[in-house]
Amino acid sequence: MVNAITVERAWDVLARVADPEIPVISVTELGIVRDVRALDGAIEVVVTPTYSGCPATELIARSIEQALHEAGAARVRVEQRLAPAWTTDWITPEAKVKLARYGIAPPQAVRVESLPPQTVAEAGEQPIVFMPRAIACPRCGSLDTERLSQFGATACKALYRCRACREPFEYFKPL
Repeated sequence: MVNAITVERAWDVLARVADPEIPVISVTELGIVRDVRALDGAIEVVVTPTYSGCPATELIARSIEQALHEAGAARVRVEQRLAPAWTTDWITPEAKVKLARYGIAPPQAVRVESLPPQTVAEAGEQPIVFMPRAIACPRCGSLDTERLSQFGATACKALYRCRACREPFEYFKPL
């Protein structure tokens, strides 16, 4: 049987598949859908999870398959690709706005510096990554916030509290 949808239509359908952990953004806005192609009579979707142990990976694959079947795809294959690793740079600007409206502070740019030559051997040539000095509260916009825990509901988020409005919130950590 031949697929009744095009690659372009498949992208449109995937733009409406919600991320199960953050339902206000789609899997395409999150940047985990890396490619969609028609191969051997099937629609193939390449997905890179936010991290290799993400518990939502199987649910996302099933949601993608279901949405594409309902849109007319006869056969769907979801391929998980771990390299290159997902990065928060792949989150769309629109999704970052939606995250803030949902109450999750979107990832901010981080400063990366090279190590001094004398410490490169000790550190294995890894750059130093500096977190932003202040995370803005997604509810009131205050920069007077404090980190309560390095991890929130998922490993990719940290738990913060705003000192101005006293509300807790999660920060989507930059990766």
